[in-house]
Amino acid sequence: MTRLERAWYRNAGWLSLLAPLETLYRWGVKRRRAQFESGQRRTWRTPVPVVIVGNLTVGGTGKSPLVARLVRDLSAAGWRPGIVSRGYGGRGARYPLLVTSQTPVAQSGDEPLMLAQQTGVAVAVDPDRPRAAQLLLEQRGCDIVISDDGLQHYALARKLELVVIDGKRGLGNRHCLPRGPLREPVSRLQEVDALIGNGGFEAIDAQDGAGVPRFDMRVVPRQWRHLASGRVLPVSSPPFGEQRVEALAGIGHPQRFFDTLTALGVVHRAHAFSDHHRFVPDDLPVGEATVVMTAKDGVKCQSWADERCWVLDVEAELDDAFDSWWRERVGDGAVP
Repeated sequence: MTRLERAWYRNAGWLSLLAPLETLYRWGVKRRRAQFESGQRRTWRTPVPVVIVGNLTVGGTGKSPLVARLVRDLSAAGWRPGIVSRGYGGRGARYPLLVTSQTPVAQSGDEPLMLAQQTGVAVAVDPDRPRAAQLLLEQRGCDIVISDDGLQHYALARKLELVVIDGKRGLGNRHCLPRGPLREPVSRLQEVDALIGNGGFEAIDAQDGAGVPRFDMRVVPRQWRHLASGRVLPVSSPPFGEQRVEALAGIGHPQRFFDTLTALGVVHRAHAFSDHHRFVPDDLPVGEATVVMTAKDGVKCQSWADERCWVLDVEAELDDAFDSWWRERVGDGAVP
């Protein structure tokens, strides 16, 4: 976590110096959205339902595990889902880019490649999300599109908006960029279809998004996966026994991964990197100790990982109330 991010969640006094920039940012956000609403900027409405899985804050909140969970549920129900993504951290030769499990991560970005490998469905990357969605419809016959992030990408019309919130960190100091971590004002929560609390809602005020359905989500460990061979082991049978491991995390909130290891009883030394960090072999700690990392980091290391490297795969769990709410909106083949 950078110094600025730490300041956002501690509400450091010096952030008040950024108030003029926040005012300018808020004006820009309001003006841009007004342009889409007035028709000055074009919004494309697909002939199939689009579901946005986004967040209000900068940094990771657990969107990708939820995207994977929704896609698996849709596939099991007979849908042909596809995923669109900005592809942050990747640079394709041209866009839109159809991502497969074998696409070089330098082209796709880490999260799209991870989702392609985890779900097996079509994933399209493009800074222009409508163009990515059009590719899924035309080349893969998708009948529903899930957007990984994109809450603020109004060029793509949507039927449902699900906002994932870090239940422990909340909304920080509740200010917009650069004074705080918010991409849009807190009032935006009143307009979405559901709030998903990753770890509950203990850090969220009751009036935030008042009246909007709230559902708890837990991101739970699923298995240990050997990066070089693909061999998997149950969470209860770690490959390193009780030995200390070296833990790497280059995600939006690395401490969440380290806390998960602690909860599993894994003795580890933590190595935190910035979100979307491009790992190279020299990033691996020296020595013979087992190295464990997130699935998102694993896709960036899989081409050169040595025998020490393992991934802890996780999955999203939601309560029954969410499942009922979700089925009511997509189970009959149409999102209202």
